Amino acid sequence: MVHDILGIGFGPANLALAIALEEKQPGLDARFLDARSAPDWQPGMLLDGSDIQNHPSRDLVTLRNPRSRYSFLNYLHENGRLLRHLNLPSEFPLRKEYAGYIRWAAGHFAHVVDYGQRATSVGTVERDGEMLYEVVTDSGRRYLGRVLVMGPGRTPYIPQPYNEVHSSRVFHLTSYLPQVAALTADRDPEAVAVIGGSQSAVELALDLSRRFPRTRVVTYTRSHSLRLKDTSPFSEEGYFPEFTEYYHSASPASRRVLDAYMQPTNYSSADGDVLKELYLAIYEQELDGDQRLFVRGNTQATAVDAGESSVTIDFRELHTGEQIRDTVDFAVLATGFRNMGPGVHEELHPPMLTPLAPRLATEPDGRLEVSSDYRLLPADSGDTLPPLFLNGLCESSHGIGDAGSFSLLSLRAGVLTDSLAAALVHRTASTGTDAAETTDGERATSAALAL
Repeated sequence: MVHDILGIGFGPANLALAIALEEKQPGLDARFLDARSAPDWQPGMLLDGSDIQNHPSRDLVTLRNPRSRYSFLNYLHENGRLLRHLNLPSEFPLRKEYAGYIRWAAGHFAHVVDYGQRATSVGTVERDGEMLYEVVTDSGRRYLGRVLVMGPGRTPYIPQPYNEVHSSRVFHLTSYLPQVAALTADRDPEAVAVIGGSQSAVELALDLSRRFPRTRVVTYTRSHSLRLKDTSPFSEEGYFPEFTEYYHSASPASRRVLDAYMQPTNYSSADGDVLKELYLAIYEQELDGDQRLFVRGNTQATAVDAGESSVTIDFRELHTGEQIRDTVDFAVLATGFRNMGPGVHEELHPPMLTPLAPRLATEPDGRLEVSSDYRLLPADSGDTLPPLFLNGLCESSHGIGDAGSFSLLSLRAGVLTDSLAAALVHRTASTGTDAAETTDGERATSAALAL
């Protein structure tokens, strides 16, 4: 069948979109594809004691629709934990609990998602005079849709020279828990390197020290040391929709200035609680004459050699030129994710869009041009490319609020829902075709768009 909307990925971004579609345009036929076998959110980073670092009401729905049944508060209520949660002596929810919330919400939408379907190609085909998207998955299944929404999440960033090493002993934080379990099944490690200066890097260092009390854990970062995150309420207004609008209308040069200001609110910095915990742990180990936790700043890896049982990393001290060599059991890369752009740590477009990229409009620096409603436009106005939208991949065009956090997730889903509905109205009007049939054979879109 031809679906009104095809969505690639069913993480929090497209899950929020599915909720918004149900609440605002219930007649539209949407089908989402996800490579995972279940709706697990960040399963590799559900560390004991770690939290989500944003207000719990910045969830899948509340900013858009505070009365929604899919809110985090209602999740707690339905699971009998609301009062207990409100009594917690912490500012933010545990990451484990938010992962449970995502699974619970996704469970209400099992009928619109096909799990275990990794999209391998995206293209366009013509059928009955209508140009459609065709998505083929690794199982060979073929899906057709009038509109495509890309929400696969961002590509992990593996910097040089780590990207030249193909070893299970050098891995990105997204696979932390399963990799650590596999590599330490026979014995505890003697030494581990954590690469990066982010919140995740600090959390990983603390987690490793708790799991393996006798292991040497060294955090290596290019910056001078670990930096406190900017949590000023004035800076946090960068996660307001007004800032998103302001950022999108700014020139490329102005966006770079804004990026530099907003970066410490989300990147290469950590919350005060984990920084204090790490510093106190290091101090106490020094006091006991038994230091096993270390932070090495101003260091840049120059070579990595992975063997069967260890990894040797050569570092250069950025300001003195000193050469440092460390041999560890494994190295965890807390090095973040790729944004859209021409930089060495960026990508001009999501990899899945490579076949379509030549047909899409771009910014002067080569990155995709994204409209305020998250739509990608064809480079040629006469191109018959069907409507194409990005969900959760637009930090370079929409600012820090689109950086993969929950901050503006629900509001973005509302914008996308309105834009999808408008795009489908235009398509049905211009092609003279009816909308896709629902699974029970009823024509749905016309009635839905009349709402």
